[in-house]
Amino acid sequence: MRRAALLINENIWSENADTAKGRIEHERVHSRRIERRGTEIKIFECDVYSESLGVTGKCDCIEASAHDHGCRVPGIAFPVRLYPIEYKHGKARSEEEYELQLCAQAMCLEEMHQTSIHEGAVFYISSHKRIPVFFTHEMRSKVRETILAIESMRREFRVPPATYGAKCEKCSMQGLCMPKVKNSAKDYCRLLRAEASEV
Repeated sequence: MRRAALLINENIWSENADTAKGRIEHERVHSRRIERRGTEIKIFECDVYSESLGVTGKCDCIEASAHDHGCRVPGIAFPVRLYPIEYKHGKARSEEEYELQLCAQAMCLEEMHQTSIHEGAVFYISSHKRIPVFFTHEMRSKVRETILAIESMRREFRVPPATYGAKCEKCSMQGLCMPKVKNSAKDYCRLLRAEASEV
C-alpha cells in the first residue's frame, strides 16, 4: 500500500536493473494486437474498466476461446470464454498483489461483457511458467476493499508508514521509501528543532 501511495500521492518512481529487465520483457506484450489460431484468440494490451468499482486498467493478455455459452466481444464473430493473463518478471511465485490485480481485471471484463470469469493466470516471463489463479468470493471482496483503501489514501493524500521486509531488499523504491527509517518527517523535524534549541 505504501508503494502505491508513493506513486499516486508523491509521484515518486525509481527504476533498477530488475524493473528495467521486466519493462523490456513486457515490451512485446505491451503492443496492442490480436493473434488468431482458428477459434483460439489472444488479445494483447486490452483496455478494461469498471464503473461499479471506479477503476480502469489494461490486461496484458486475454485468451478468448470459442464457447457455446460464452460472451460476445467486438471483433470476434462467435461467443467466447475469457481468460485473463498477467505477465510478470522474475521467478514463479505466489504473490497476493499480482492475484488481486488479475482478479480486478477479470471483474472489469465481467462487467464490460456481461459474463462470468472464474479463473485466470499469472505468467512469469523469465521462467516461462503459468500459475493459475481462481477468483474466489474472498479474493473479490479483497479487491473491493483494496480499491476503497487506495481511494481513501488518495483523497486524504496519505502515505502509510513503511514496514521493512525481505521484499524491500530488491525494491527499486528502497532509496526513496527508506523503509528502515523509523522516524516520520514530522518526528525528524521535531528532533532537529529540539537539537537546535539546545545550542
